Amino acid sequence: MIDTAIKAAISAHALSEYPRECCGLLVGGAYLPCRNASATPRDNFEISAADYADAEDSGTITAIVHSHPGASARPSMADMSACEASGLPWVIVSLGAQVDGSIAIEDWHTFEPSGYSAPLIGCEFSHGLNDCYGLIRRYYWQKHGVTLPDFPRRGEWWNDGRSDLYAQFPDAGFARLPNGDELRPGDVLLMHIRSRNAVPNHAAVFLGDGVILHHLWGQLSRRDQLGRYLPHVSHFLRYGGELSTKLEASAYTEF
Repeated sequence: MIDTAIKAAISAHALSEYPRECCGLLVGGAYLPCRNASATPRDNFEISAADYADAEDSGTITAIVHSHPGASARPSMADMSACEASGLPWVIVSLGAQVDGSIAIEDWHTFEPSGYSAPLIGCEFSHGLNDCYGLIRRYYWQKHGVTLPDFPRRGEWWNDGRSDLYAQFPDAGFARLPNGDELRPGDVLLMHIRSRNAVPNHAAVFLGDGVILHHLWGQLSRRDQLGRYLPHVSHFLRYGGELSTKLEASAYTEF
């Protein structure tokens, strides 16, 4: 997939962008450098939408490329999840400072979609992918075989004065619980946690026995006690349709 000429082009781009992550695409047997539109380019990459569109116009995209400055070429959980979402092979090149002070290419890693789904517990945080809503999507897929729609979202969208990600939950098949209804495993809790936009900005899955599963910003996904978060809860939601009976019978012992 990557011959000597392509490796040379990727290497040159990665070195020119160091210590930022470079990103690009393989198109028509050649490497196309792209702009990294991430707000944190030293730690993440986001291929410019305009560059991606231009690449699609120029030919068939066959792989996604990015660099790991000062780190291993081993893919992170976010890389593996994003690879699955892209449906394309990925190439990672690692580079870093050498003993003599120079910056050099160190390793390469290529991989492709293989059915990977990040763990429910202990997953690394990556906003827009492996975050609180991403965890809910994985829970429903891994435990119940249900594919929930994804909703594009940027970091701290709740502070822009207009966005409300969780208003889209009805589109994912959820309805608000009437007051007084007892929670069942699989129900979703929406919360306000330091949200200046007066909208829910965090979500969790109720597992039963007073325990929730959630993924806080910058932390690993984990189980937690519901009581700690009840003051922040604004909505209780339940997934509808044929799955509702199965969810009602679900047991906390699944975890």
